[in-house]
Amino acid sequence: MRSARSARCSPSSAGPARAGSARPARIGTALAAVLALAAGAGCGDGGGDGGQGARPHGGESSTPVSSSRSTDGASSAGPSASSASASRTGSPPPAPSLPASLTRQRPDWSPCPAPNAAQGSDTDAPSPLPGGTRWECAKIKVPLDYSKPKGRTIGIETIRAKKRKGGAKRIGSLLFNFGGPGGSGVGSLPSFAKDYEKLRSRYDLVSFDPRGVGRSEGVRCLSGKQMDAYFAADGTPDTSAEEKRLFARQEAFAKGCQKRSGDLLPHLTTENTARDMDLMRQVLGDRKLHYFGISYGTELGGVYAHLYPQKVGRAVFDAVVDPTASPERGSLSQTSGFQLALDNFLKTCTAQSNCPVGEDPAEGRRRITDLLTDLDAEPMPTDSGRKLTESLAEGGISQALYSKETWQLLAQGLDEALTDGNGSTLLLLADALNGRNQDGSYSTLQSALTAISCADTRQHFTARDIKSMLPDFTHASPVFGPMSAWGLVQCHGWPVQGSGSSTDVRATGSAPILLVGTTGDPATPYGGTRRMKERLGEGVGVELTHRGEGHGAYDSRNKCVRSKVDGYLLRGHVPRDGTSCT
Repeated sequence: MRSARSARCSPSSAGPARAGSARPARIGTALAAVLALAAGAGCGDGGGDGGQGARPHGGESSTPVSSSRSTDGASSAGPSASSASASRTGSPPPAPSLPASLTRQRPDWSPCPAPNAAQGSDTDAPSPLPGGTRWECAKIKVPLDYSKPKGRTIGIETIRAKKRKGGAKRIGSLLFNFGGPGGSGVGSLPSFAKDYEKLRSRYDLVSFDPRGVGRSEGVRCLSGKQMDAYFAADGTPDTSAEEKRLFARQEAFAKGCQKRSGDLLPHLTTENTARDMDLMRQVLGDRKLHYFGISYGTELGGVYAHLYPQKVGRAVFDAVVDPTASPERGSLSQTSGFQLALDNFLKTCTAQSNCPVGEDPAEGRRRITDLLTDLDAEPMPTDSGRKLTESLAEGGISQALYSKETWQLLAQGLDEALTDGNGSTLLLLADALNGRNQDGSYSTLQSALTAISCADTRQHFTARDIKSMLPDFTHASPVFGPMSAWGLVQCHGWPVQGSGSSTDVRATGSAPILLVGTTGDPATPYGGTRRMKERLGEGVGVELTHRGEGHGAYDSRNKCVRSKVDGYLLRGHVPRDGTSCT
């Protein structure tokens, strides 16, 4: 469902992507705060350089492009085989029988520490909520391999804020996934506490670091300096020598993941995370899973609903991923989505007298494309001493498009680059996208994103495949197309053969699931909402349209969206299917 340059979303994506490196003095505190907000509310974990990171996607399904299958990796073990069979038959795989030592465990809840480097260490320990409620953290044990439920376990880091005292009757726990894959829910949830405070009137607010993320056995692949070079490298090869270097970088990245996290890699599938969520439901003492999934979290929620349709409680999917999209169609759709968002930015910017890219959108597109071409030939200096490359600049522009609140920062970054020859702001944005901490270390955001993406697919792409698709990608977006197409090599050289199963979200018998799509969403284009509804099955998906900009609707603070979502989660009022909010 996702590719290297176009994976499923976060952060919100989603998971929080925090700004890294020393912040240039020219960026004011207010703008830095806006960036931090957008990094949490947007996908933020999308991708770094063209062949290496990943951004979320939606997209239309189509027959997959001919591709080469990896022959250098061992087959994934355990649940992967059963899930592939289940997807072909249309019925969910049987739920594993788990020992009481897991289903009846009692988490040791204690005050949460500050996020560590794996989660994104640029924030302090979460502050108490209104009324003095403190955040609590605990590990919940889950099987590494669900085909061996009595075997090795791993710890899933979990965070909660208990329901406010008094008021309406408690419904249960509301579990959040902010996207990615790869975003730290433990780091994200406190950042959005104000947005969800109303929901705490009837729920304990709960989130977690999924397996392979943050403090839940977070995947590590390269050192901080190696990650810097990885994201800065050329993602749009123009010669055969550059192509070879791109594929060699992917092989080196894969070998680093195998060396540091090899025993985990076969088990980092979305299906296994969905099973983890059901075990969490039991440990938290809930009869049903009440769930709020954003971006990739909607795909994860759909897989959960397929596996456990009778256990779905009140569920909201915001910024809905298209579950029917193959990697290349999803990537192409997302490329079009980012171009749409850029065009909307340019319409607003060029209507003003001081727009740094000219007086009309066409001129703006040309100037941005020319800037990227120039950076491909010669990187630009920044205040940090690092260089802004084409790949980093494209990632920085993408990051700013996740939220309308960061359009001002994008305009500032383009102005600096085009007028002063300074790439500091665009680099700041790129660091946020890539999960770079201020001390030069990286969170597990991008490493986990790749590991989870490659665990879920067997489809690998050759240079020949990419070249055959380049015209379509470039037509969809001259700015983002080439980088997105070459990003499909993400799983080249991956040491584990992926599950190869489709994303089956059929959920016959499930309670209603509220699907919230935004018409101007760059990362999970609006069309994915309808296709998720169709795949969930008749009577399950309820569509709510937000006619606006940005990735995700609830955190855009649109009053209409908030009212409909809160009405469902707090009072069980299902909106009329097809309701629209402007």
